[in-house]
Amino acid sequence: MLPAIAVFAKAPLPGRVKTRLAAAVGETEAARLYEQMVSTLLQRLTAAAGALGCDIALHTDISTDAWSAFPVSRAVQCEGDLGARMWRALSRGLEEGRPRMMIVGGDVPTVPVSFLQLILNAEEDVVLGPSEDGGYYAISCRRVHAEMFTGVDWSTARACRQTEEACRRAGLSVARGPMWFDIDEASDLARI
Repeated sequence: MLPAIAVFAKAPLPGRVKTRLAAAVGETEAARLYEQMVSTLLQRLTAAAGALGCDIALHTDISTDAWSAFPVSRAVQCEGDLGARMWRALSRGLEEGRPRMMIVGGDVPTVPVSFLQLILNAEEDVVLGPSEDGGYYAISCRRVHAEMFTGVDWSTARACRQTEEACRRAGLSVARGPMWFDIDEASDLARI
């Protein structure tokens, strides 16, 4: 069985996605831009899946027809905070027999595929793709632990460091991949 990359995305509904971006461009435009970001990422990943040697999946927060044109498996994320949802997706993929399971956020449309390749192929139990804001755009695991996200303050500048610390406390080896940026603010749009 191949490793897998699951794109984590929210249904692109105005008022539910990219709220900081929406403050500058409006809720409808923020939802449209977000749908475009995820589409771009899925297009790039499906085109590179053979070279990456992995399967691509889309995991959304609720059932949605968005992005149905892409030839990827689909799942709805479980209930709970981001840590609970990621742990469930990672552990389920590994339980299915995948040698490595990776999650990528839907708001990094321009992340270099070579960065994802490095994170996917690393030897450590957990590899984080740190984002410039202190969070992370990707996490790849070959082993998981139920406590690996304990004490993480999501959507803060401490999230990557706290995840790294929680994973180490849980007995997992941890590394960081190359840094990139996600799209949260209107100023981030200029970078893409």
